[in-house]
Formats: sequence, structure tokens, C-alpha cells
Amino acid sequence: MKKKRIVKLEPQTVELFAEVLSKLRPPPPLTVSQWADRYRVLSAESSAEPGRWHTEKAPYQRAIMDAIGDPHVRSVVVMSAAQIGKTDAFILNPLGYYMDYAPCPVMCMQPTLDMGQTLSKDRIAPMIRDTPRLTGLVDTKSRYAGNTVMKKNFPGGHITIVGANSPSSLASRPIKVLLADEIDRYPKSAGTEGDPLDLAKKRQTTFWDYKTVMVSTPTIKGDSRIEDAYLLSTQEEWNVPCPECGAYQPFLWENVKFDKDDLDKGIGYVCRECGCVSNEYRWKEQGKYGKYVAANPGAESRGFHLNTLASTFVGWKEIVTKFIEAKIALDHGNPEQMKVWVNTELGETWEERGIQLEDIELFNRREIYAAEVPDDVLYLTAGVDVQDDRFEVEVVGWGEGTESWGVRYQKIFGDMLSDQVWDDLDNFLLRTWHKADGTAYPLLATCIDSGGHHTDEVYRFAKERLNRRIFAIKGMGGAGVPFIRNPSKNNRVRADLFILGVDAGKTTIYQRLEVKTPGPNYCHFPSNEEAGYTEEYFKGLTAEKKVVRFVKGHLKEYWEIKDIPNVSPDNKPISISAACLKDGTEVLLDQEQANVVNSFGVATWLNMNGFRLWGNNTACYPGNTDPKDRWFSVRRFFCWDDNTFIQTYFQKVSDPLNKRLIEALVDSENVRGNSFVSRGICARYELQYIESENPTTDLLNGTVKFHKYMSPFNPAEDIEEIVEFDPNAISTALAG
Repeated sequence: MKKKRIVKLEPQTVELFAEVLSKLRPPPPLTVSQWADRYRVLSAESSAEPGRWHTEKAPYQRAIMDAIGDPHVRSVVVMSAAQIGKTDAFILNPLGYYMDYAPCPVMCMQPTLDMGQTLSKDRIAPMIRDTPRLTGLVDTKSRYAGNTVMKKNFPGGHITIVGANSPSSLASRPIKVLLADEIDRYPKSAGTEGDPLDLAKKRQTTFWDYKTVMVSTPTIKGDSRIEDAYLLSTQEEWNVPCPECGAYQPFLWENVKFDKDDLDKGIGYVCRECGCVSNEYRWKEQGKYGKYVAANPGAESRGFHLNTLASTFVGWKEIVTKFIEAKIALDHGNPEQMKVWVNTELGETWEERGIQLEDIELFNRREIYAAEVPDDVLYLTAGVDVQDDRFEVEVVGWGEGTESWGVRYQKIFGDMLSDQVWDDLDNFLLRTWHKADGTAYPLLATCIDSGGHHTDEVYRFAKERLNRRIFAIKGMGGAGVPFIRNPSKNNRVRADLFILGVDAGKTTIYQRLEVKTPGPNYCHFPSNEEAGYTEEYFKGLTAEKKVVRFVKGHLKEYWEIKDIPNVSPDNKPISISAACLKDGTEVLLDQEQANVVNSFGVATWLNMNGFRLWGNNTACYPGNTDPKDRWFSVRRFFCWDDNTFIQTYFQKVSDPLNKRLIEALVDSENVRGNSFVSRGICARYELQYIESENPTTDLLNGTVKFHKYMSPFNPAEDIEEIVEFDPNAISTALAG
């Protein structure tokens, strides 16, 4: 049996051991919000209410901050509006937490280096200076000690501030915590290195317990990093209980009620359960009982969405006022303000939609003018389109705020190789137009298209009349081409030539045509027959539509002739959630079963990542395998093209059956067909007049036949891959 040895220590020694052990004791468990409530001090230069941080002032911030500090959560996504305090709560508070409580290498990522410098100087440095818990961790006096604008060392770790636009700042820095701010404003690529967010995430691979925080106001639907991340997350929405019935619900804009003519009457919010209307104060008071409700609770990443209606930093009146202003701008053809409002106030993506106008709607809104030129017109301009057998001229009056009035749409026919038709055009452009009081208005300026078959004639015509402000123009397609720019004389005639951005111009015109109420940007049209604004005019005006497509992962806008049914409806989503028999029995088809059904000429549906149409074969298949009859898309294109031909050239019926008529139809159709071929709609589209198919007896009886060769592309029904192992490549590689 061993004897116990008792050692007596001096009091000073006991105190020393106690102090050492206290340093080794793990810190008490703290969440990010608890740390902020206990230690964070808001600086005067960066806060409207400097002093101690209080999470209860914005209770919707607590769960998000605590998720950031949760060691079991690898990724946190915050898709939010602009005024909810996200920089302080989700960037600066976690920075302070990881500096003080859980030291480690941290990267704070901003869209640009300049924005990173601003954040460091204006927000991070004051936080370190004014928060006593952080002040002693960073040596603010010596740069040698690791304190620079873009990097700050502290015991156990460091903060590195980088810009998404700088590849060098993203390289070779192992980090545990990534705080990525405003990720929707990051460039698509950091130089030539690739996606900056992916580059930053690669710096975390050495840490098993890494943390990624992505925060941003969203931008465009389908091209938003934060939305993509949010959709893969738990999708948690802030819910508060109704002041009347206690039913939990998110803040939705459609439930906000107000009188746009008198906001002082008050702004209320309608409960979706009981229908009671309560004011802003009562709803925001319920925030202390608020909670997040997840739409996708099984996801690994935690994601949160917040809009400004929940914000304690901005009132509803301000939000509604901005909405009213944005709505007015939208109604007058300017969607940009509404886009900003949706992004920054609702915290939602803006869905870029294609533009498509209906001709009948514009035709029906024609109006009676009191005179050729309405009283509000300040000046007149004209545009001239040059065809192979005619000029098409439109005279337009302009008022304040680019409000416009169509005055005359005139076709001037003739032989384009003769002087007479050009003299007729000149005389038309020389005439004056009159208001009700007799005031005569000449044309202030005229633009004439030089992009057709008579380019040099247009150049000479315009050059000789430059003193009358008659200018030659030529359209150039493509995104980013400005609507108008300075003229050049780089042509054979040395005439002033203006290049117009076709896509930008079409967008501007279509936006103005969408304006519903007279005023800025509204387009007026006369109803009197002699003005020339017929149904044909409006069909031509609205013949195209703007579509938005993904090209190489990015959104691109295109203008194309609308309603061309050249794409198969197969494999396109349909808005159903289930397919059932009459008795309610749910029916499910896999791909193999759906293929069997379609082999009998029956198109059906398929549930594969959502319900979608399935099948390219018409009902005549398999009895009829003629490509123009078998495929939905090909058959539809043939029918559409036949109807379009009839509608387009019906006006030519009873015209003189001469060479000019034949050439005009052939040229017009082939110009249209060339666009189909260039856009990949058809392999061939050609109209011919063949003499052998038009005997004299038919011509004398008023019958003329044209022969069209048309090959629309059929759908890719089956895409196969042949995979082969090449053993020779192994030996070649080893030998090399």
C-alpha cells in the first residue's frame, strides 16, 4: 500500500495554476447572435443607431446568424431585400464571432477589389476599433504585424478581403470560413480563371469543417447565383402570426392593401386565413414570435429569404411609394425601375420576359384625329423602307416625352431602276402637313434604309438632300449595339451613313407600344382610311417577338418572327401535378412505356423530373412515315407556312399578272426563307416560278403557280452515344 504524499504549495503558486487552468477552460457555448448581443458595438460612422447591438430589434436576423455559427451546418444562403441589415448581421457579426470566439482563416469576398477596400475601411476597421472584445486582437499600428487594408491577422487566424474580379486575390489562400457578399454582382469569370465563387470554394478543401455563407440581393431569374443556391437549400421563409387569429404566414406583396391616391389613409395587410386587415405596427409587433418555415427541410444547405415588408429599418409607406413610382414608369414603357423594386424590396428575381404584341389590340385602339397633325405634335419625321418594287414611308409626329402620333403610312410603287419612282418619293417628302388651325409642318428629318438591293441609289439620294436632313441608315443586329451612333462615310458614294442598333431599336419601340395610357412614350394611330394604318400595317409592326434564351449558361435576347411552330412540343413541361383515372387512381408512365405508346402514333405524358409532354409522332404514324406528315413540328410548319402565304399575298389577287408581280412574290418569299435557313429553322426554303408549270392557257385564265422547296428540320427523337475504350492511347501516353 502506497502512502499518499501531501505537497504544500505556496499561495502564489496556487493562483498561478488557477490562472493557467482558466485560460485552458473551453469558452462557454455562444451562438453568433449571443456573441453579438454580448460584445458587438455599432460604430457611429456606419450606423444610424450607434452603440450596443440588440438582435431583438430585428428578430428575423437571429436564426440566420445562429445557422452561420452552427458547426453542423456547412452552407448558409441568404436571398434578401436590400434594407434588412444583412451586412451587419450576416457578414460583420460572423467576422467578429470567428475572430474572437472561434479563430480560423476567414475570407470575406466582395464583387470587386474596390468594394472590398470600402468594406474594410468603412465597416470592418470601425467595428474592430469600437468593439472592445476585438480591439486587442489586431495590431492596428504595425503593418508588419499583418494588419493591412485587405488582410488582418489575429491570434489563431486571419481575415482576407478579396474581390471577385481579381483572380490573384482568390488564389493560394486556404480558408475555413467563406463570407461571400452580393454574389449576384460577381463577374461570370475572374479573368480567365473561371467562376470566382467556385475558385473561392476550392480554398476550403483542406478543412473538413468548412463554412460557406452566401448573401445577396437577387437579380435576373435564371441567371441569379443566389436564387440557384436558395433553390437547393431548405428554402426557409420568415413567418409571423396574424395579430387577430394567430395563423403563421409569410409577408406577401399581394396581401398589402393601400389607396394609391391617398397613402395617408393607411396601409394594411390582409391575413390569408381570417381575412382581417391589420396595420404595419401590429404585424411587426408579431415579429418577436416569428419563425422560419422551410419548404425543403431535407436539404443539406440552410437557405433563408427575407423581403423588406419584414424589415424593422424601413416603413411600409416607403415601400409602397417606390412601388407606385415604379408602376408608373413601367406603364410608360420603362421596366428598369420595377426591376430594381422587385430585386431590392421583395428580394425576388426579376423575370425577363419576351416582348410580344398583338396586332388586333393596336388596330382597335386607333383614334380619330381632328386634323392631319394633332395639336400636341411639335415636329414631324419620316422613315423610308426600300423594297424591290416600292417605297414604304411612314410620317410620325412627336410631342413631349417622346409621345408619338402616326400621321401617314404610304406605299409608293414603281420601277426602282427608273428615275420616276425616286422623283415620286422626293415629292412626297417635300410636302407639308397641317394642323387644325392651318399651320403647315414640313418634315424635320427623314431616314431611308440602305440595306436592300438599291444601296447606291439610296446613298446618292440622301447625299444630294443632306441639307433637308435626309439620311441613309443601315441596321445592325446583336446585343450591345447602340441604337444610334455617329455617322460614317465609309461607302462608295461617300454619303453620311448612320448605323442603327436593330435589337435596341426594336426593344424601345415595343416597350412604347406596350404603354396603355396617353402621355410619355404612348403611340397614337389614326383611324381614317386615307392615313394608311390598315390591319396589314399592324401585322407587320407586330410580326416579331423578343425571346430570352440561355446560351452557354448566360441569358441572351433574340428577335424572331413570332408564332413559327418549328419546335416540337415533345419533352416540354406541362402544368400538372398528377394524372388520374376517373376513379382517382393515379397513372404513372415511365420512359419505356411512353415510348411504346408513341410508337402507335399517340403522344402522351411522362413524369421525369416533373410532368412533361412525350412524343413527336402524329396519329398517322406508323402507317404514314412521310417526314412532312409524321412529325408534329414539321406538319405544323407546313400548315403554318401555307396559311401565311395566303394571308400575305391575298392582297395581290387581281393585280396585273405581269413579270413584276411574279418577281415581287419570288423575291419577298426568298428573303423570308433566307432568314429561316440562317436561323436553323429550315435546311432549304426557296420559291421558284417554273415556266413549264405555268402553261399559257393557265396564265390567260388568270392562274399562276409557284413551286416551293421547303425542308424544315425534324426533331432529334433519339440521341445516342457510342463509347469505346482506346488501348492504344495508354501505350502512346506511357511512351511519351
